Amino acid sequence: MDLNDEFFGKVKNKTNVDKDTIVSLAKRLNKDNMKDEKVLRSIIRDLSKITGKNVTLEKEEKIIKAIQNDKVPKNVDKFF
Repeated sequence: MDLNDEFFGKVKNKTNVDKDTIVSLAKRLNKDNMKDEKVLRSIIRDLSKITGKNVTLEKEEKIIKAIQNDKVPKNVDKFF
């Protein structure tokens, strides 16, 4: 098992979201639209549905502001 498979395995175990879903969501993001509020909102809402986690409008706003202000950790594998 390589590092990518291990990472996606950890994500799936924690969230029940598979690699294909993650890759599909990631493809919707690119360097040019990472600050686009409409795109971010759509992805946050899709992730909320996929994971079954409720994200309040307040929390959604905090997530968007964090992303737009580059306040998101670059090493996400530390989360899992």
